[in-house]
Amino acid sequence: MDFIAKINVMPKKEILDPQGKAVRLGLENLGLDSIEDVRVGRHITLQLSASDETQAKQKVEEACTKLLANLIMESYEYELTAE
Repeated sequence: MDFIAKINVMPKKEILDPQGKAVRLGLENLGLDSIEDVRVGRHITLQLSASDETQAKQKVEEACTKLLANLIMESYEYELTAE
């Protein structure tokens, strides 16, 4: 079976996000001062083959924990759909 995993990797809430702060200040300079906080992360889409949904989830978890997310500073969530 073919699957698509849509993964969002974000800095943990307790970690300072300097890129998010810079974006917030930029928005404020554009007159959008009602925006209180910005967090900047990554969106990753994986296409993968697996025998079933359980195996696909295992592969996505392994990819996230071993390479895509730094678990000390980042968290991740994903949505898995069959093609």
